[in-house]
Amino acid sequence: MKWKEGNDPMLGTHATAALYGQISRRGVYSGYLCNGPAKGKPAYILASKTPCEQFDCTVIALAPQPGGKEVKIIVAPENDIFYEPQIREKLKIVRNLDISRLSCLYEKSCGAVVFYRSAQGIRILLVKNHNGKYWSFPKGHVEKGENEKETALREIKEETGLSVNIYENYRQISDYCPFGKIKKRVIFFLAETPTDQVHIQHDEIDSYVWASFAQAQKMCSYENDLRVLETARRYLEANSKVQE
Repeated sequence: MKWKEGNDPMLGTHATAALYGQISRRGVYSGYLCNGPAKGKPAYILASKTPCEQFDCTVIALAPQPGGKEVKIIVAPENDIFYEPQIREKLKIVRNLDISRLSCLYEKSCGAVVFYRSAQGIRILLVKNHNGKYWSFPKGHVEKGENEKETALREIKEETGLSVNIYENYRQISDYCPFGKIKKRVIFFLAETPTDQVHIQHDEIDSYVWASFAQAQKMCSYENDLRVLETARRYLEANSKVQE
């Protein structure tokens, strides 16, 4: 099977897989596909528990061999979801994979609704990155060894230069498909900063703005962002922290 950079149509394909054996006690197995467009092709299997001899699966990742054009297929049982950092960590023991060029079905990012208490009231930080033409909240991909809050804190610091305090008991999930079959999950926290002095990361962020809740509602384009914004407003209001 030839390697194709980017969102390969094989990602998200459903098939039946047969189990050969275990590669690692960390849930890595070998097997092959019994049907579908890649019938008979070998596959690496990631699973939360030992699969049956044959089971329904989804192609969750593709990786080329080092310096080569051939691609290796990575599948998981249909009820198992593995995000990119988990896949990289599990497959690092496999020698004939270039996991630096991994294409994954599931991606995970973390960020926060960042707010500042100005003299005029609560102000929300919105950023516009190079890849999109819309306003949203600071966020970025989870890296190896990070938990969700660590990712959010790092991404906010990198993108805006701000050090923030994340509020407990606020965690919102935003699921969407930005392009093709890729399924993205973003975890949003609520975070306060003591300053409005932003220093944007110019290679990723085009611009930023501090907006009131009403202004932010008009500027955000996507339903998921509007929902997250509204839950943040209600959370602060319920905790008597909103000033307008």
